[in-house]
Amino acid sequence: MLVKLLPRSAVVSAAKRDVHSCLVAANAKENSVLKLSTVEFVSKLLDRRWALRIPDAQIHQVMVCGSGRFKQQGSEVLEFRNNSGPSLGDSMAARNLRQPVFYVVRDDLLHPLVNGNKARKLDALLPLLEDNSVTDVVTCGGCQSAHAAAVAVSCAERGLKTHLLLRGEQPEILTGYTLISTLHGNINYVERSLYARRDEILSRHANMIAGSNGSVQWLSDLLEPASVYHVPPKQIVSQLDGSSNTMNKKVIIINEGAGDAVALLGVIRLVQYLSQGHLFGKVQAVKIIVDAGTGTTAVGLGLGALCLGLPWEVHAVMLADSVEGYRKKEQSLISEFRKMCESPEIDLRLNGAKYEVVHWVERNRPRKFGNVLKGEVEECQRIAQQTGILVDPIYTLAAWELAAQLSQEQGASAGVAMLHTGGTLGIFGLAQRYKPHFQNLKAH
Repeated sequence: MLVKLLPRSAVVSAAKRDVHSCLVAANAKENSVLKLSTVEFVSKLLDRRWALRIPDAQIHQVMVCGSGRFKQQGSEVLEFRNNSGPSLGDSMAARNLRQPVFYVVRDDLLHPLVNGNKARKLDALLPLLEDNSVTDVVTCGGCQSAHAAAVAVSCAERGLKTHLLLRGEQPEILTGYTLISTLHGNINYVERSLYARRDEILSRHANMIAGSNGSVQWLSDLLEPASVYHVPPKQIVSQLDGSSNTMNKKVIIINEGAGDAVALLGVIRLVQYLSQGHLFGKVQAVKIIVDAGTGTTAVGLGLGALCLGLPWEVHAVMLADSVEGYRKKEQSLISEFRKMCESPEIDLRLNGAKYEVVHWVERNRPRKFGNVLKGEVEECQRIAQQTGILVDPIYTLAAWELAAQLSQEQGASAGVAMLHTGGTLGIFGLAQRYKPHFQNLKAH
């Protein structure tokens, strides 16, 4: 029998190919095992009591087309058409190629007063307060804070008292979220110069509420691994001095905007819901667009996609800080999340992502937070009249504009989905503050 001898170089090349194939297979197997373990971890993490009975959200499809008319800065005025019952699932990508479209996750419809990302951030937080027998909640926000109103309404529904410190002066006529907060909670207005020291003011006010027999904790102090997995955490032991009170009160301080790690859980729950096969699925690449106030919702979306191994990107439009500020907040929340969960699998995934889970994006027309530019109220009106979806010029209009822009990119294979973060009651306060912008509204 003749044996054909291969050149040494050919043998070496073949050996290298075999080694490379083995490494690729091993890495694929390792990634598969890691994905499975993190998915199992997320399932365990989300096996808890929630404020929202179900995580479901309506999903609308918005078709984008040119109008042939142009704005002063040269960009074309876009027209929108809303499909409130689109077909989703595996064939979503093929249908998206026919015409620019983006999807809107209608979290603004979750609750008449507590909607959008505010409901998601309170989803795991509220049961945690109940499990710890909290009696009073202290938090803060701007005069038209959707967060403060959401906390006030949600706590009132559960028999808890809320104490809200709002920045600025009391309006002559209460409207929007200020009115909702006043009807459901106890309001104190804080001078703008003093509000910069809000941590100190929150702590002092909480001590006064607790009295001599009560106790005070920051929400972050409750976030131990035991509480994450729904095992009753240790009892509050710190007794604080204050005014006399015959009732033992347990007072919890919640950061502005509920920017704590426990708020991430409700957002991750939403990601898990959206990743079902009949919705966005686990295979289709999706760009999730969200407006960023504190940035907590964006980080929750990014962590959810990372932990579940989804090919999704989170793009957050920065509204209230610089990219350095948002990166710092992202790192802080991820650090809190890691301590809260104590999961080696999550640490491995975060190491691979270099602890960055969000693409922070500048608004197309940057401005100081809270400012409304000429033409933006009219744009919100036009979108509402064409689609029935109400956005506001401070927050959700920014996400809408980015979603429309990304949907038109040539050769874009990823789906685009905007998370509607709610906050639409705030437009009543804007009408009070920016009267000229609203007085000029007319039919289109």
